[in-house]
Amino acid sequence: MNLAPKLIYGTAWKGERTAHLVISAFLQGFRAVDTACQPKHYREDLVGEALEILQDKHSVKREDVYIQTKFTPFDGQDPTKPLPYNPRDSIPAQIKSSLSKSLINLHTSYLDAYLLHSPLQTLPLTLEAWRTLMAAQDEGTVRAIGISNVYDVGVLKALEKERKVQIVQNRWFEGNAWDKEVWAYCKANGIVYQSFWTLTGSPALLTHSHTTSLADKLDVTAAQVLFKLAQLNNVVPLSGTTSELHMQHDLAAERIVFKEEVLDDYKRITDLIWR
Repeated sequence: MNLAPKLIYGTAWKGERTAHLVISAFLQGFRAVDTACQPKHYREDLVGEALEILQDKHSVKREDVYIQTKFTPFDGQDPTKPLPYNPRDSIPAQIKSSLSKSLINLHTSYLDAYLLHSPLQTLPLTLEAWRTLMAAQDEGTVRAIGISNVYDVGVLKALEKERKVQIVQNRWFEGNAWDKEVWAYCKANGIVYQSFWTLTGSPALLTHSHTTSLADKLDVTAAQVLFKLAQLNNVVPLSGTTSELHMQHDLAAERIVFKEEVLDDYKRITDLIWR
């Protein structure tokens, strides 16, 4: 599967509805899914259940699906829920255990991408974790490696001394000033930048007259304008919608064309983000 799908279905906070929603998203046209081995916020096992149903009943082949999951450090887990590793074990042992659990949950022999859910408590621990992901990549279990929730370019530079970071997944929204420094670093260094919280966290931009005016001219929604803008600027959005209609809208955003007559409108919106 392509390392950089244009849109990924996000499965955080879906609970018992996870399998139903993943099936629905794929039947609408999604072919990429993001999850995590973190029972606190994800049901990775139900993502796997959905993928099995899609393969068995809807002929969606594994090779046509982009599956991405994450190793979540202990401070991001809920200790009252089953953990995918023994927190007393070394970091490499924790990651190997979590990765093994993810492969079982997702009914696959390999992952298209495996991310650290966040930096660990110290840079040396983060580097130790990164080297474990590198080893999994060398073994062929993981095709691409990356990190999420990293807002310090210095961490990325340290990781890249060991091996290229292929994916960063961050909040990209008006509340963190669009994560400009990390986004720019990723763009300059050929790193796929994935975004979450982009729609929910950006009500001011979605309702801004520049955005609504362009949406009206194109007969699309403001959310579609923002997703298309993201895709044109080295950002792969995650969509976590539970609405089939919004799933269709999000997928259709890729087909929007900003023709010459609306380029000024488009530039006014980009200026709001990168001013």
